[in-house]
Amino acid sequence: MAFAEVNGIKLYYEIHGDGYPLFILHGYGATSKVWIGQVDALSEHFKVILYDQRSSGKSDHPKEDYTLNNLVEDLKGLMDFLKVDKTHLMGQSMGGWVSQNFALKYPERVNKLVMVGTNHKGAGLHILRDTMIDLYETAKTSKDDAFWKYAKLMHHRIFLKEMKADPKKKFYGLWSVEDLIEEFTDNQMSPEDYKRFEKAGSMHDVLDQLTELNHPAILIGGSHDKMSPKLVMDEMHAELPNSTIKIFENSGHHVFIERAPEVNELIIDFLK
Repeated sequence: MAFAEVNGIKLYYEIHGDGYPLFILHGYGATSKVWIGQVDALSEHFKVILYDQRSSGKSDHPKEDYTLNNLVEDLKGLMDFLKVDKTHLMGQSMGGWVSQNFALKYPERVNKLVMVGTNHKGAGLHILRDTMIDLYETAKTSKDDAFWKYAKLMHHRIFLKEMKADPKKKFYGLWSVEDLIEEFTDNQMSPEDYKRFEKAGSMHDVLDQLTELNHPAILIGGSHDKMSPKLVMDEMHAELPNSTIKIFENSGHHVFIERAPEVNELIIDFLK
């Protein structure tokens, strides 16, 4: 396991493949393991760097509050630690929020932006915070029950039905429901972690600044995403001066899992 000491904390990271660097940031309540459907495909073309954001996974879980800017500086610190001057940047959900703020603060260090199921504002995150804390309590007695309640929020009902039909099935030869349950419940955030991460994320509000991001950008979303609706993605697309957008039909917030091969192909074509 690899760790970097950044901003007074330790961040867990992984590097896969060679080539031009691509940093990938997970969302609220997740870990770097959530990219199980992307790592193999993307690392054939890029040096993929994943990490657990603070309060998540194997990284340190601070006992004091922090800001969204701390999360931005964590990314910068990890880039400095790995001696990466410039990178493609990909973020999902709250990982996209950090990516947007990083690109605004350090535009010279970003090449292209990939934003998956994300948002231009952190409003409403407290609702997800309370849900995740409830699921934390549920997982104490049944990890499976906690996961399926979580999955209902993240996935389209058609895909959810497929998952329930055969939890051992390797979807696209990449992952099974059992893998996702492990990702969701392993190194789970505590209620205090959820509160601190939510407080930082709620500071995100950049719609009126997106015109400053001249980087080539692609927005990828799901038609039935409850967390980052198509309307919000369209608003971002309208403000980003050099962006394209792709909305996958019958897909939810975790479109990158549900439609992994298609999403991967789209990302590779865009970045290359």
